[in-house]
Amino acid sequence: MFNPTDFPEPTTVSVNGVELEVFEAGRHHGGEPIVLCHGWPEHAFSWRYQIPALVAAGYHVIVPNQRGYGNSSRPTEVTDYDIEHLSGDLVALLDHYGYDDATFVGHDWGAMVVWGLTLLHPGRVNKVVNLSLPYIERGEKPWIEVLEQVFGGDFYFVHFNRQPGVADAVFDENPLRFLRNLYRKNVPPAEPRPGMALINLARAEKPLGEPVMSDGELAVFVSAFESSGFTGGVNWYRNLDRNWHLLADVDPIIHQPTLMVYGDRDPVAKSENLADFVPEVEVVSLDCGHWIQQEKPEETNRVILNWLGRRGSA
Repeated sequence: MFNPTDFPEPTTVSVNGVELEVFEAGRHHGGEPIVLCHGWPEHAFSWRYQIPALVAAGYHVIVPNQRGYGNSSRPTEVTDYDIEHLSGDLVALLDHYGYDDATFVGHDWGAMVVWGLTLLHPGRVNKVVNLSLPYIERGEKPWIEVLEQVFGGDFYFVHFNRQPGVADAVFDENPLRFLRNLYRKNVPPAEPRPGMALINLARAEKPLGEPVMSDGELAVFVSAFESSGFTGGVNWYRNLDRNWHLLADVDPIIHQPTLMVYGDRDPVAKSENLADFVPEVEVVSLDCGHWIQQEKPEETNRVILNWLGRRGSA
C-alpha cells in the first residue's frame, strides 16, 4: 500500500499568469521529461504509483496540479479554464524547465487537455499517452449541444453548463462523502452518468462497490478539495463549447506516436474511429474501471514503460 508521505514535496511555479503546484522527481537523471496530467475530480496524487516507476526508468517526471486544483491558482473567470489557458500552462511549464518538448500523459479530463495541447502546440509534444478518454472528434455542432440532444439536459456535462454552480455547491457540502462514493471500482454494464446521478452520489450515505484506494490515500484528495472546492475543476466542463470554437482552425489529426489505455469496466466509451484521427495509435485495454492508473498501477506502469521503451525513450 502506498504511503502518502512518500509523495514528492511540491514546488510553486509561476507560469502563464498563474501559479501551479508542481510535484517532480528524477531531474538529476538528465533523462527525458514526461508530464502527467490528472483528471476530474483528481489531483497530482493520482499519479503516485507511476512517479517512482518512471523515475527508475530514467525520466524527469513533472506532475502539476493544474489550474483549479490543489494549491494551484483558481481564477474566478470561467473562460480562464478553456483549452488555450490549460494547454498554455503546460507549454509554459516546459519553458520553465527548459524543455522544447515532452511526452505528455493524461487521464480523464487530463487526457482531454493533452489531446487539445497536441492539436494547439504540436511541436511541444513528442509522444502522447492517454488513459480512459479517447480523442473526441470535433464534429459539426458544439459538444454540449450534441450531448444535450443525445443524452438530455440532465447528463452531467450538460447539467454543469446549463445549471452553473448547482453541482459544485453540492460537491462542496461534503467532499469526503462525495469522493468516497465516487472512487469505486466500476462494474459493467455502465450507463452515461446524468448530472443528478452525480449529485445523488455526492449525497449517498452508503457507497457501493469496492474502494479504489485506502483511507489514507483518500484523505489526501479530501483535504485538497476541502481547501480548493470543486468549482475550478467543474469550470473545465463549462468551456467545452468554447473549446470547440477555439479548435475550429487547427489540424484535427494527432500525428505523434500515441498510446491509448482503456479500462474495460470504464463507463467512458471506447472510440470506434480513433485511428482515423490518431493514425500512430496503439490501443491497450486493462480489466478495470475508470481510475485506471490507481486501480491497476503495476499493469499501467508496465504498459506505459514497455510502449515507451519500444519508442526508444529514456
